[in-house]
This record gives sequence, structure tokens and C-alpha cells, in this order.
Amino acid sequence: MPPQPSHVYDYVVVGGGTAGSVIASRLTEDPSVRVAVIEGGPSDVDRPEVLTLRRWLGLLGGELDYDYPTVEQPRGNSHIRHSRARVLGGCSSHNTLISFKPLPGDWDEWAEAGAEGWDAASMDPYFHRLRNNIVPVDEKDRNAIARDFVEAARVAADVPRVEGFNQRPFHEGVGFFDLAYHPENNKRSSASVAYLHPHLEAGDRPNLTLLLETWAHKLEFDATLRATGVRVRTKDGEELLIEAEREVLVCAGAVDTPRLLLHSGIGPRADLEALGIPVLHDLPGVGENLLDHPESVIVWETDGPIPENSAMDSDAGLFVRRDPESCGPDLMFHFYQIPFTDNPERLGYEKPEHGVSMTPNIPKPRSRGRLYLTSADPAVKPALDFRYFTDEDDYDAKTLVDGIRLAREIARTEPLAGWLRREVCPGPELTTDEELSEYARKVAHTVYHPAGTCKMGAPTDEQAVVDPQLRVRGLSGIRIADASVFPTMTAVNPMIGVLMVGEKCAELIARGEAAAPGAAGAIAQGDSKQTPGGHA
Repeated sequence: MPPQPSHVYDYVVVGGGTAGSVIASRLTEDPSVRVAVIEGGPSDVDRPEVLTLRRWLGLLGGELDYDYPTVEQPRGNSHIRHSRARVLGGCSSHNTLISFKPLPGDWDEWAEAGAEGWDAASMDPYFHRLRNNIVPVDEKDRNAIARDFVEAARVAADVPRVEGFNQRPFHEGVGFFDLAYHPENNKRSSASVAYLHPHLEAGDRPNLTLLLETWAHKLEFDATLRATGVRVRTKDGEELLIEAEREVLVCAGAVDTPRLLLHSGIGPRADLEALGIPVLHDLPGVGENLLDHPESVIVWETDGPIPENSAMDSDAGLFVRRDPESCGPDLMFHFYQIPFTDNPERLGYEKPEHGVSMTPNIPKPRSRGRLYLTSADPAVKPALDFRYFTDEDDYDAKTLVDGIRLAREIARTEPLAGWLRREVCPGPELTTDEELSEYARKVAHTVYHPAGTCKMGAPTDEQAVVDPQLRVRGLSGIRIADASVFPTMTAVNPMIGVLMVGEKCAELIARGEAAAPGAAGAIAQGDSKQTPGGHA
């Protein structure tokens, strides 16, 4: 066999993030399969500011954050910055690692939307394959005020206390979260730590190539519209073509995946032509169906300092089902053991020296947004218009008003009430629905859960970008596997859902290889949870 060019691989994975790390690890279980991962950021190895979970807040807006702005939001907060991680492991190296298996209703909703084979019964096995160390917040990390929040919320909201949210499906409950971390040293069990670090340390995957600080800016196709590679720029400015003999797997996330497709001429024809981008494939759904979990915030000043112990300063939460017809929770809270006042300060509120926050969150938001390009220059950031609080029935805003009212009930309930000195914002003088709605929308922020911009669906769905095998419609040799394929938002934090998308994508590829004429053999797949690669 003649020597292969240095930039030719079987599979090219664009994005070494949450799903990309899973896929790269799984595909390279077969030593004959060559995989290149294109990651725009550096490695997370030996970077304590990344690997230490409790330091997550310091990453927002820093050198490892792509930091995408939001276009003007007439009914919301126009100052929201969407953090997207520029580091190996992606947002699992950058977020709080709150780990919920998506609820059965989340998956079944996808199947009903045309994602055949993605129902709850079909998806459940993938959770048990995950290599991440997913455990409840450790006893030593259970802050006393968070414990008292859990008890007060249990009484005020009349919901059960939950110990281990992933043990069984739930409609409502309050308790400490499950996190993907190692409690003994507060180290992340991110996608990169769990799926890539063991092999980087052991050096046992010569068939895995990580192209770090390398930015993908265009996909390449042949005359038959088969993906053949990815054009990239290295940190030194070198332009390279990374070729894929089998498939290109785009795992760049709900912002950068549609961005890459659009700059490659794949998307709504009129939008591309208006910017002078040659149209390769008219695919109207690219960038549409932009989803998020918006939430607002209520802040209290405490009587004094809060105990220091915590896993990541937002260790407990509450789920409520207001509508008994809902298949899952329809109101959620994170409880922050810090005064989270970044947005209220813009309205004139002052940050207390000591305080806590509750953040009412919309598990199933009805507003839908759009991502689009404003320039043909790939270096120009795309526009993110989430269209927050634009749903026809004002359901999203009403959910936050209900959340503020419930938060006040919890704050009046012992044992939490004994910690609290005063409500800082919105302040007890705001009482009407109109006042609370205006406040809640103006200080709303994101939980950094963009999704849906290359949604999965049935062949009859004109807005679907990928089919249930994650293949891009009308093209060949290319799949998408990240949060952009979500048809609808999961009611819970979506990270575990993205990891499961990665696991399923790897299996879909293995099945396809096994079925191919003359295939050398299926890519190996682990059927059970393996020992996580946790390292100090």
C-alpha cells in the first residue's frame, strides 16, 4: 500500500467538545481506523483553571471563551453573552457539569417530531455507556445554606426530596444535583477527561490525531456532493485541507456547526446569495429553530458569610410541574450560593457583600430564534437572535413570574428564612405581574444551552437539517452530532443528552460500516460503563 498523505484520515471530527470527544474515542477503539479531531482551542491537560470544577465562573468571557453576543431583544435582555468553550472538551470543560439523563418525555417528543429511533426506550441504554463519573454532590460539598434551601423548597413547593435525580424519571422534586466530577479533588469528569485523557496519558491510540488550536472554516465536497474534507487554519496561520476518506463528523456545537455549514454554502439560498456566498446546497433549516433555557434571578442578602464548602456554587435545584397535563417539569430553579447580580446591576441594583440567588428557569420554552450570518467573512461572528419571550401566549414570561412568586414563598420558609436579611432584587416593592414580568425579562440570562439550529427530523419536515441517522439531508459523507440536532429542548440541563448523541452517532457509524460491502469490520463499541479516567 503506498504511503498516505499526512492529512488524510478515515474520519475527520470537527470539534473536540462534548460529543466530539465521545465519537473520537469510540471510533479509535478500532486500531485500523484513523481519526483526526479539529479543535479550535488548546488542550485542557494540566490546566487547573479548566479542570477544577469550582473555577468555572472564571472561564466565562476569558481567553477560552468564544463569547458570542446576542442581537437586540425587544422583550428581553440584549446584553446576554453566550459562552462557547474554546478548549478540548468543549462546554463540558467550561460549564457546571450538572448531569441529568434527559427525561422520557424529552426523547419521546423527539420521536414524535420525526426522529425515529430516538424514543426513550431506544435511548436509555446509551446513558449506561457513558464513561463520565456521574455522582450526586458529595456530602462534604453540601453547603449548609443549600441544605436548608432544599428543605424549605420541599415544604413551600410541596414536592418530594430527590436523592439522585438520575435514579428514576421525575415530574417534580428538590435536591442536590448529580455532577460529572471527582469529589475527592473537585476535578471535572468532562468529555475530554473521561474519553480522551486516558489515551493521551497512555499513548495507546496512535490512530487518534488531535489538531489543537486549529480552526475549521469551510467544508469541502466533490461533484457528487460528498464531503471530502475540511479547510482549516492553524494557530500559525497555515491553511490546510484535512481530508476524510469515509466521513466528516461536525460536532462544533449549536453556534459553530450551522456557522460552518453556512460558510460552506449549505443553508437558505436567499440568505447565502445576499452575502455573496456560492450556494452548494439549499437547506432552509440551517440556523433556524434556535433554542435556549432562559432564566431570571432573585437575589437575597444573607445575615453574614456563607460557609465555604461547595462543589461549584450552584449545587441544588428544584423542579415543579404547574400543569398536571405536562409530561415533565415546567418550572425549574438553580440555587446559587453566591449573589448573582451581573444583569440586575445594569438596572441599578447593588451587589450585596454576602448573598444567595434563585434562578427560575423555563424547562420547555416556546420562543424560537434564529442564527444567521452578517458577512461572508468566516472570521465575523454570526448573529444570534433568540427572540426571547416572543411566544404568542407569553408562556415564557409568565413562567418566570410564577417562578419569582414561588421563590419568595421559599425564602419565607424555614430553615432558609433564618439565613436571609432582605430581598435585594427585584425587591419586595415589585408585586404586580406586569412589574415582575418586566424585571424578569430585563435581567434574564442564559444557562448557556443553545440548541436546535440543525434539527433532526423526518424526510417530510422541510426545516429538518439531519435525518435520524444524523446525516445531512441532500449530502453524503457528512453527519452532525451535537446540540444543534435537538428538535426540541430537553426539560433538563442538556449536557448528558449531548454525550448520548455522541454515543449513538458512533454506533450508527459502526452499524453502517458493518453493513457496507467488503467492510473490514465494525468499529468496536463498549456496552457498559467503563472506569472513568480520573487523574489528579
